[in-house]
Amino acid sequence: MSLADKVIYQLYPKSFYDSDGDGIGDLRGIIQKIDYLRRLNVDMVWFNPFFVSPQHDNGYDIADYYRIDPRFGTMQDFDALVAALREAGIGVMLDMVLNHTSTAHAWFQKALAGDPYYQAFYLIRDPKPDGSLPTNWESKFGGPAWAPFGDTGKYYLHLYDVSQADLDWRNPNVRKAAAAIVNFWREKGVQGFRFDVLNVIGKDPLLQDAPPGVERKTLYTDKPIVQTYIKALAESSFGQDADAVTVGEMSSTTLPNAVAYTRPANHELSMVFQFHHLKTDYQNGSKWTLMRYDFDQLRDVLHHWGAGLAKAGGWQALFWNNHDQPRALNRFGDVTRYRVRSAQLLAASIHLSRGTPYIYMGEEIGMCDPDYHSIKDYVDVETVNAYHLLVQAGKTPAEAFAIVKAKNRDNSRTPMQWTAGVNAGFTTGTPWLRPTNQATINVEAELAHGQIFPFYQRLIHLRKTQPVIQTGDYRPFGTTIAWLYAYQRTTATQALLVLNNFADHPITVPLPAAWLAPDCRVLIQNVAPSWPKGAVTLPAFATLALLRDATAADAATTDEAKIVDEAKTTDGAKAANAPKTTDGVKTAGEPKAANRAKTAGEPKAAAGAKTTDGVKAADEAPTANKAQPVAGVAAPATSGATAVAAPVGDALAGDRS
Repeated sequence: MSLADKVIYQLYPKSFYDSDGDGIGDLRGIIQKIDYLRRLNVDMVWFNPFFVSPQHDNGYDIADYYRIDPRFGTMQDFDALVAALREAGIGVMLDMVLNHTSTAHAWFQKALAGDPYYQAFYLIRDPKPDGSLPTNWESKFGGPAWAPFGDTGKYYLHLYDVSQADLDWRNPNVRKAAAAIVNFWREKGVQGFRFDVLNVIGKDPLLQDAPPGVERKTLYTDKPIVQTYIKALAESSFGQDADAVTVGEMSSTTLPNAVAYTRPANHELSMVFQFHHLKTDYQNGSKWTLMRYDFDQLRDVLHHWGAGLAKAGGWQALFWNNHDQPRALNRFGDVTRYRVRSAQLLAASIHLSRGTPYIYMGEEIGMCDPDYHSIKDYVDVETVNAYHLLVQAGKTPAEAFAIVKAKNRDNSRTPMQWTAGVNAGFTTGTPWLRPTNQATINVEAELAHGQIFPFYQRLIHLRKTQPVIQTGDYRPFGTTIAWLYAYQRTTATQALLVLNNFADHPITVPLPAAWLAPDCRVLIQNVAPSWPKGAVTLPAFATLALLRDATAADAATTDEAKIVDEAKTTDGAKAANAPKTTDGVKTAGEPKAANRAKTAGEPKAAAGAKTTDGVKAADEAPTANKAQPVAGVAAPATSGATAVAAPVGDALAGDRS
């Protein structure tokens, strides 16, 4: 299956829609909202786990891989869900948590009861001769990574919560059991699989202490044998399906390893999730800190992965949000003054890039972090543990709360906000997690007069119709311009330039003459820029994509192995190509009046759309919907918030990733 034209929607079942009023989202609730997913036009839905679980880690502590947890529904409900999604042209991706099981799983319980067959399923070790723990490893959720194995005097490894016992993948019976689980769901019509923390399954036979100064996770992360395990799993399960879609969550992986995991010839995975761009607001690499994100680091990380994978033939999942991250709008945008524009900027920056975009539920309507005021409002085990550890480390309760409020996982797990009503239209009962800003941000309002959902529709439409977005290469552009994240993508026939201003103020970007020529068109934008001679000025949080025919010069690629170091000119290639803007000489190719028709079939937004958060910022209206003329330059034609084919001339413990 080609992934180049696909878009995947991540849905957290517990928080999507509650059909029976118990405060927890369920499978029947999802069925009732399929028309919404169809309207967005996504190709596949990734479901977080809904298997039987004690829910110590919100379903990632699985007690039975073959049964639906009754709180979410029944197997009949699941079958009906798969059929309804298939009818809508939408595939199903399930979350496979195969690094560990719940300690309530029958395997672990049999191991506790003394069954040597199942004891061999887990990493059970004796203490050191001095009686201390087997190794000095720490759990990613805080505290030691070892817990007593019953009353045996031994310990079992749990890299995550104490209720999540790590499996020993060196045992061939574990690998057979994992393949059997995947095959069971394949037979149920599932074609997509997301593998949780997959690259930590390759622990060494001899588990050792991390020496002083060495990060503990390096002793068990991204080991070469992981690729052997993935190849074997693929061969015995999903690799037998031509239409299989697989993605591995790769904790602290490297570019070479990501290439190896995803290069088609290796027959491992379709793509990987990597998280380096989401650690740019970690002070000294520590998640549980407060700092504004480092834009230069963010830009360089995005370029490193975008260009590196393109050069080597690897593939990545493109995302800003998921169930383990705070909302990206709060981290990288301005939710007070520019919420709508920030949401559109973040969307365009990845949907036009090379890879497969993922949309996490709610980002398509601009959902933000909830406004909680007490640690008692949070449910997530990692969050609660982190709060208490911070207090123990000397933070005041107020300081500790401020940190976890900004960085916790429950920020993204609040219920989908369907209406402005009580409980956001999510449930008629008491929600398991409380929404707080549904009065201004909700689906009903967004579909009626919003600007974010239709912008996502346009981006998805462009991915399905523009070859350069699907298969173009990736080259950094303008890396010395503050707050600019930009890249060029080319095929044999098309060239695309994507400019993203992450600043809360305008920036001016010099453009080579080719990007100011009469045949250059605005493919999509969220607010009209201005066009000084030889350049473009992007307003705050503006995104602009320009499309033109490819030329021979576009084929002369730079050495992408040195992407960030060498992309130090205004156009990411050679300074000689940049237009001269300081001497008053007019660059050839100023944008001209519209002379080409808009691309047919482009979805339209409601005219005069207003913001859904009540903030009337300079960006949101009316400039998001109308191009404002610039003296001496004809404004590109626009439709809604865009112009389409219109001419222009590793972290602290507690981080799963």
